[in-house]
Amino acid sequence: MFLKIALPGNVKRIINILNKGGFSAYAVGGCVRDSLLSKEPNDWDITTSAPPQTVKALFSSYTTFDSGIKHGTVSVVIDKVIYEITTYRIDGEYKDNRRPDAVTFTDDITKDLARRDFTVNAIAYNEQYGIIDPFGGLSDLKENLLRCVGNPDERFKEDALRIIRALRFASVYSLRIEQKTSDAILRNRSLLKNIASERIREELLRLLTGDGAENILLSYRDVFAVFIPEAEPMFDFEQHTKHHNRDVWAHTAHAVAVAANDPLIKTAMLFHDIAKPLVCKRDLDGTTHFKKHPVVSAAVTNRVLQRLRFPSDFTEDCTLLVKYHDVRYNGSKKQILRLLNILGERRFRLLLKIQLADTLSQSEYLLEQKLKSLTNAESCLNEVIYEDSCFSMKHLAVNGNDLLNIGCPRGKAVGATLKFLLNCVIDGKVKNEKPMLIQKAQDFINTIPKE
Repeated sequence: MFLKIALPGNVKRIINILNKGGFSAYAVGGCVRDSLLSKEPNDWDITTSAPPQTVKALFSSYTTFDSGIKHGTVSVVIDKVIYEITTYRIDGEYKDNRRPDAVTFTDDITKDLARRDFTVNAIAYNEQYGIIDPFGGLSDLKENLLRCVGNPDERFKEDALRIIRALRFASVYSLRIEQKTSDAILRNRSLLKNIASERIREELLRLLTGDGAENILLSYRDVFAVFIPEAEPMFDFEQHTKHHNRDVWAHTAHAVAVAANDPLIKTAMLFHDIAKPLVCKRDLDGTTHFKKHPVVSAAVTNRVLQRLRFPSDFTEDCTLLVKYHDVRYNGSKKQILRLLNILGERRFRLLLKIQLADTLSQSEYLLEQKLKSLTNAESCLNEVIYEDSCFSMKHLAVNGNDLLNIGCPRGKAVGATLKFLLNCVIDGKVKNEKPMLIQKAQDFINTIPKE
């Protein structure tokens, strides 16, 4: 199953320098785990028996900086790549559920590995001694199992971020969470309230793009409710309509799973129906209706993403996509042009992918017609783009200066006139040609009250 670990040249160089200084050193953690799984590591971390100040002295001919020297970490720059070198350590008490208040350095690699989160991350390797695996991480990898090192309650109370990291690892690597670890995740989930929003955000994004996201969303929904309490009403909320065969949360989880593997699209799918329980109306026969749920969902999405400190452009994109996710193509080119005016081409193409994931997560009712409608919408979009059709003010054959030259009052009147002209072009009342637009503009300007 596992390939031989091939250390990059610079990692070998770092270990060799530390060895020549009289110290042991290993590649450790995620880089070893990913190598064993035949995945390309994002970075390479090294652990060593050398104290931090000694590490700095041994690498004095390189650029170094104290990235976390209090906890034993020194960063070394080689060929413009940053490598973190951390001294073997034993962690002290974690009063903030995030970082140890103090650490004690040791020369025992096993004691260092004992402080780590999961067995699959507690594996070290160098070419001299091979794999160092005192806690069975290699066996767990073979069994596709995620298990805490030692007592899982202690591991999660030390660093509550490990709770969502566990879910992320399980999702990304399609791992089964060992029962004791799973129980501890649920028991300690409220500790996530002590973790910075930015850290939860980053783990959540990576989790959503994993192949195992649907199972994790369904199995650990109470964990997500800790930092997205707005999601809780979706749990077990049945949709009594021909269009759905799952409750709202199960539909959401499936939509995330089948959506294109883009963090923005995955996030939009997580939130697209979040307001359905809030706006639900029922007929006498029990049939449910969710009128205006996209608009309310968009407002909730915006609030949650701001709370989790998502970047403003990501938040704006996601909110708009949620707001318009339920707009269905009616066969009209005019509709495509208006959506392009609101969303732009990039967002519109993302919207089509969101609508596809939404549709594929619904029942078989009218499924073929829905999918055909999406195909037709994309074809119409491509046609509009190919024809360079006018769908925004910047596409108009006239501009503000043209309007001022024919006597349009300055200020708001210019914008109002351009908007009027754009609507006329989209509605097919006038061609996007300057002489015709000027005439149309003059007629409109004459209706503007004189100040």
